[in-house]
Amino acid sequence: MQERTNPTHLVSTIFPSPHHASLSNSPSTLEQRPSGLSGMPIGLMDYISDCEPSTGNPTILAINIATSFKNAAAGSNVSLSLQWTPPYPPSSRIKNTRFPSFSSHNGKEAVPYSAANLPRFSLLGYLEKIEEGEEKAMGLRKCFMKAHPDARYWLPGNRIHESEWVRLVVQDVYWIGGFGDRAYIGWIPVEEWKNVTGEEVESVRLPGEKKGWKEWSFEGLADWGLEL
Repeated sequence: MQERTNPTHLVSTIFPSPHHASLSNSPSTLEQRPSGLSGMPIGLMDYISDCEPSTGNPTILAINIATSFKNAAAGSNVSLSLQWTPPYPPSSRIKNTRFPSFSSHNGKEAVPYSAANLPRFSLLGYLEKIEEGEEKAMGLRKCFMKAHPDARYWLPGNRIHESEWVRLVVQDVYWIGGFGDRAYIGWIPVEEWKNVTGEEVESVRLPGEKKGWKEWSFEGLADWGLEL
């Protein structure tokens, strides 16, 4: 998973209820959070790594002072959004022959590919602490710093912030493979997610992994007023 997606992803949580916010030393008190946040979702970037590939549960380095992990500690479930970003731009882009202005903006394209046409998915579940004995057996530090060398400064035991290793225990998976007329959009059974092998992952080629790929191609394109 790690090698096929970006190493940074969006972690979403929900702010705690008034009951939790009223507790002493609560995140709301310490951060002087505005009132009325209870039940509101918030998504923040975080580092993840695939240090337990056989389980399908991503590894996260939790900085306990960070909002996402305070919300999780207060009982929030967690969703992790991942997306595929191609290393190479397509050799041909989607063009609209009827409305050419839709294809570009002042002759410049802000993004060299159609992000809406690319795979992305969300993992839903809860955070579970990885105990110290497991950490050593799994070689988490080496695994995590392979993807995030700068994380060495806030690994567990650092003198700046209290941190710990956690796993996102995946309970549900929602997948968007691209445009709905040619790609699957919907829920994936969690058993299938957890049983995917490394060999199966490597057997799949995603758009843009190799140079010369076409962004969007199918028969009957002219009927839509589109061409490559």
